Amino acid sequence: MARIRAGQGGPSMMDVARRAGVSIATVSNVVNGKGNVSQRTTERVNKAVSELGFVRNDAARMLATGSTSSIGMVLADLDNSLFVDMAHGAQQGADERGYRLLLGNSACSIPRQEDYLRLFDEARVAGVLLAPMEDSTVGIEQIRSHGRPIVLINYQQVGSDCCTVLVDNEMVGYLAARHLIDLGRRRLVFLADKDFYQPVHDRREGVRRAVSEMSDVSLEEIDTQGLRFEHGLKVAEDFGTLGRADLPDGVVAVTDEIANGLATGLHAQDIAVVPNDIAIIGCEDNRSAQSGPVLLTTVGLSGTQLGQAATDLLIEELTTPVWEHTHRTVIVAPSLVLRGSTAIGAFMPA
Repeated sequence: MARIRAGQGGPSMMDVARRAGVSIATVSNVVNGKGNVSQRTTERVNKAVSELGFVRNDAARMLATGSTSSIGMVLADLDNSLFVDMAHGAQQGADERGYRLLLGNSACSIPRQEDYLRLFDEARVAGVLLAPMEDSTVGIEQIRSHGRPIVLINYQQVGSDCCTVLVDNEMVGYLAARHLIDLGRRRLVFLADKDFYQPVHDRREGVRRAVSEMSDVSLEEIDTQGLRFEHGLKVAEDFGTLGRADLPDGVVAVTDEIANGLATGLHAQDIAVVPNDIAIIGCEDNRSAQSGPVLLTTVGLSGTQLGQAATDLLIEELTTPVWEHTHRTVIVAPSLVLRGSTAIGAFMPA
């Protein structure tokens, strides 16, 4: 049996080729998941890799190509299952094409987001997927200036030279409000944080458009000062100070977390029955839509589809000559997901 001499720093691709009885190019294709290699040859190469303990040298690959086979992904909030689903979709797309996904959670912090973008740039990732919360011009331009493609998810940066995957968030808000209006609800409230987050702004515009089409529908907009469960609970407490006649009969919450907090608070404090007194609809269809006292009707965004589409765009750009590539935007349509929070007579546990 051939042995690797001490001092060589581990087996090389040439050693694997000799053991498997193939060319170095064939070993490279198998190790990197590229080329058309027969199953029998692939098995021989993989057996040699295992026997020799060969480890692919990504540092050498980086020196030769200027990048690795890794994709960096920065998400705004991994406490929100929408972003977790985006990561799953991106992971699936990367795995299918022989890339590895490196994940960073900015936790809604621009400084932390910039840190991750800088880290991925220094690590020479092949490209970056970014789902930002706010204006990210500086970070985007830093990545682009070093020749790395970047794809934005659910965010459109004005003037940015990159591909984008978007949900029609204006339609998200419109569908939500229109659903309540079609149920006969006429005193609507929209719950959202300020418009620092682009999807919030766009969903607000959609709600306003739906209400503007009806002369007999009123709309009150409440600043929740956040997008989480506890911000919905606070609104429920505020509703508890109102008389029944002053309560809305329909609520659009800009996120499912706010909607769940509101429904939970209304039920716990016996303020109103959902949906008989107040119909509630959220946005995003994340896991919190199914974790409260009533299952939430919501407008689904399909985070998995967003992540998969973004990865496809990025790898398409990576594998297309610069002079042939055209940046484009992919629009993912939202869909209404009907559940108990807008269905009269929905069961609410004691």
